[in-house]
Amino acid sequence: MVTTVDISKRLAEAIRQSGMTQKQIAEAIGVRQQQISCYLQGKTLPALDTLSRICTVLDLDANEILCVEREKY
Repeated sequence: MVTTVDISKRLAEAIRQSGMTQKQIAEAIGVRQQQISCYLQGKTLPALDTLSRICTVLDLDANEILCVEREKY
């Protein structure tokens, strides 16, 4: 089972690897830096449209952040 902690950890790691600051990401997607901080601390999860914008800015696949593994059929 995927938890908010799992998602927050993956999001934090993706941001760390990007080299961007929370402030830069917040400005790029139109939210306050404090909101990014809440996502990383696991206090809240981004809305789907916000997650989509974060993934676009960081050039990520949302499946990675959401811990979705693609199954082979």
